[in-house]
Amino acid sequence: MLCASSSSFGHASMTMASSPLSRFVGTSLRYDQRRPSSWKMRNPASASAYPLFLNQLNKDSTTPKTYKEVTKPFRQIFAQEISTQSKDDDISIAKVLLYIAAEDEAFLAFNREMDARSFVKENQSDSEEEQESVQDQSYPSKTDSEEHLLQLDGKSISEWLSELDAISKEVEAELVSRDIGCHSVQILEAVNTVLFDTRGFERTSKRLALDPKYSYLHSVLNSRCGTAFLFSVIYIEVCQRLGLPIVGARVGEEFLIWPKTENPEELFSETSGQSLFAIINGRCVDDPGSMASDLTGKSLLGLDVATNRDIIGIALANLIRVHWRRASKPSPGLMLTSPLSQLNSVSVSNFPLLRPQDLRLAIAAAERLLILEPLNWRLRRDLGMMHYYVRQSREAIQELSICIAFAFDEEEAKVLTLFVEKLHLLSSLKSPFGSDRLAVR
Repeated sequence: MLCASSSSFGHASMTMASSPLSRFVGTSLRYDQRRPSSWKMRNPASASAYPLFLNQLNKDSTTPKTYKEVTKPFRQIFAQEISTQSKDDDISIAKVLLYIAAEDEAFLAFNREMDARSFVKENQSDSEEEQESVQDQSYPSKTDSEEHLLQLDGKSISEWLSELDAISKEVEAELVSRDIGCHSVQILEAVNTVLFDTRGFERTSKRLALDPKYSYLHSVLNSRCGTAFLFSVIYIEVCQRLGLPIVGARVGEEFLIWPKTENPEELFSETSGQSLFAIINGRCVDDPGSMASDLTGKSLLGLDVATNRDIIGIALANLIRVHWRRASKPSPGLMLTSPLSQLNSVSVSNFPLLRPQDLRLAIAAAERLLILEPLNWRLRRDLGMMHYYVRQSREAIQELSICIAFAFDEEEAKVLTLFVEKLHLLSSLKSPFGSDRLAVR
C-alpha cells in the first residue's frame, strides 16, 4: 500500500513582497530540477581518480583521527558505483542505498568511539592513561575487502541484497500456490500479500517518518517499517527480480510507481474493485487532496519517468530533509536560508542551537547528491549554508561562491555575494568562526 512522499526538506512557501532578501524567506527547499536535455552527466572523476579504499589509508594508521578518514572509502565506493556505469539501468538502486547507509553508520560508530574515549580519559588516573581502556573499532585497512568493510547491522551488502532475493522467491511461491499465471496484476497482488500480510511490513506514520532509521533501506528490511518511498524501492527491486519492470515518477509530493507498459490505460481498469494503479500505490490514489487521484492513462504518459540516478537522488534529498529537521529541532522555524534574509544579524555570536551529529549527516547526504547533480545550484547553496552553520568558513565560502556562478537569478546571486563577503570578514577575524574546535567532528 504505497503512497510515497518524495518531497525534499523545507517549509511551506510564504507570500511576501518581492525583494532580493524576501526570496530566501520561506523558501521551499527542493531538488527536483530537471537537467537540460542537451546536458550529459559528467563523471565526477574517472575510475582512476577513485581508487579503492585498499590504497587510501595510511599503513601505520590504525585508528582514524577524523570522521573524514573513516567515511572516505565508503564515499569512494558510492562515487564509483554511480559514475563508472555506462548505462543508468546498470546501477543497482538497492546496492547504492546500502552504500549510503554504510557510510552513515561508519560515521555514527566513529562518533560513539570518540565519545567513549573521551569518557574514559576523563575518568582515569594519570597512570591509567598510559593504557588504552577503550577497544578500537574495526576500521578499514589495506587488507580489508569491500565485503568486510560494508557491514550493516552485522550483515554484508550481499546479505542485505539476498533479503530482496528472498522476498521475490516468496512471491514466486505465492503465485505457485494460487496456481495462477504471471500477469502484472497477479504479480503485484502477490507482492502485496508477501510484504504486508506474510512479512508484516507497514508504512511509518508521519511522526515516525522523521526518525532517520526509517529512511535507510537496511533498517526498513530489518524492522519491516519504513517510509512509503522506500517501499516503492522495494517494489521496484522485487519486481525486477520477477521480470516485471517497474517505473516511477514524481507527482506533486508523491513518488508513484507502476508496471512498464505500452498501454497505460489498462493500469486504471478496475479488477476486483481496484485498479492496478491503486493496488501498487495505495491510499493516495483515492485521496481527493492528492494529485495522484487525478491521473489517467493519458496523463501518465506525460510524466517524467525517474531514472535510477533520479531515484537515488530522491532518497538522498529525503535524508537531507530528515537530518536537517532533527538538527534544527532545538531552533524551531529555522531554515537553511534564514541568514540570507537577515544579513545584518549575521555574526559569530548569533549562531542558532543545532544538533551537530544530525547536521553532519545532512551535509554528507548533500555532498553525495552533488555527485549526482553537480549543476544543482540550489543544492550547492544549501550545502554552503550547512557548512556555515557548523562554522566551517572555508567550505561555506567555497560552495557559495560556486553557487553564485551557477545561479540563474541575478537578485539571488547578489544576496549570496553579500553573504559571502560577510563570511570573508568574519573568517578574517580572530573569532570562533572557522575554528576547527567548533566544527562538527
